[in-house]
Amino acid sequence: MTGSVLVSGASVAGIATAYWLGRHGYSVTVVERHPGLRRGGQAIDVRGPALEVLQRMALRAAADHVRTRIRGSSVVDRDGNELSRDTESTPTGGLIANPDIELLRDDLVELLYDTAKLTTEFIFDDSITALRDDGTSVTVTFEQADERRFDLVIGADGLHSNVRRLVFGPEEQFIEPLGTHAAIFTVPNFLELDYWQTWHYGDHTMAGVYSARNNTEARAMVGFMDPDLRIDYRDTNAQFVELEKRMADDGWVRPQLLEYMRSAPDFYFDEMSQIKMDSWSKGRVALVGDAGYCCSPLSGQGTSVALLGAYMLAGELKAAGEDYELGFANYHKEFNDYVKRNQWLVVDNIPGGAPIPQEVFERIVNSIILKDY
Repeated sequence: MTGSVLVSGASVAGIATAYWLGRHGYSVTVVERHPGLRRGGQAIDVRGPALEVLQRMALRAAADHVRTRIRGSSVVDRDGNELSRDTESTPTGGLIANPDIELLRDDLVELLYDTAKLTTEFIFDDSITALRDDGTSVTVTFEQADERRFDLVIGADGLHSNVRRLVFGPEEQFIEPLGTHAAIFTVPNFLELDYWQTWHYGDHTMAGVYSARNNTEARAMVGFMDPDLRIDYRDTNAQFVELEKRMADDGWVRPQLLEYMRSAPDFYFDEMSQIKMDSWSKGRVALVGDAGYCCSPLSGQGTSVALLGAYMLAGELKAAGEDYELGFANYHKEFNDYVKRNQWLVVDNIPGGAPIPQEVFERIVNSIILKDY
């Protein structure tokens, strides 16, 4: 089957899905609610078979070129005195001496976009308000654009997926909060970090800063644990207030970070959560990436799983020919166990909270063999 596909969401999963669908002969449109590509986000990792996906997109060398090149990390006390340093691994990227590529989320999105835009229509500053699947096509109503019909619709719109809500039901049915809340935002490299990370763990909060883009800027991450707290992910002011309340007395450079937070152009805050569903498709609509099976950043595998999911969804649709339902079913069949193993990295950790051994982590990461579609 080839035809028209609407992809909701222009981040890693959405743009990668658009690329592969376009490569397999589909006419693809991507709708994104932000006015352009969303900036910001943490340093992410592409590992194992996901590196092969980048290679098949001819993007592996480009991704390697913009990698963070972080050399190590330090832990400091509340006065900034160094307690320890590590030149073998970092909190964001794991082992330094490995074939993984750590790069900023928005740098990866930019690379994907530059490749996909050649064959994809992008509609920015708009979103879906209604989906009507009549069995032969899906009629899509937008906030601003005129109503259109598509053969298939793919929800790649993240943890709080609008497509999932419209088609599968309320988020509460599928989300599993993990009790950890975190914010990430760009700050000046005011600590003059040289391809380095510095972290402080307070009594109730953590804060970290790492250099980015050849030390010309930095990304700050602040967070805390509270399994009972719920903040609307859209209420930025409430998030500011909660972070200021919790961070103010925990020392180190938190006052500066809180000041930068208020003016950051790319502030992002949410509770770390996972999405678990029995099926990722319904009729002519399917989900990919965090929308269908968020592993959470705590797994260290969210980006790799998104890239792999995009590749396999598009590939199984191609392999199924005219039978899109078979394509969706085989996508779930081929990928679901791998998703569960990667979600286990967070929720079924070693008893007592001990870190998962590196060899176990690598075995899970590499426990899938890519097909040639």
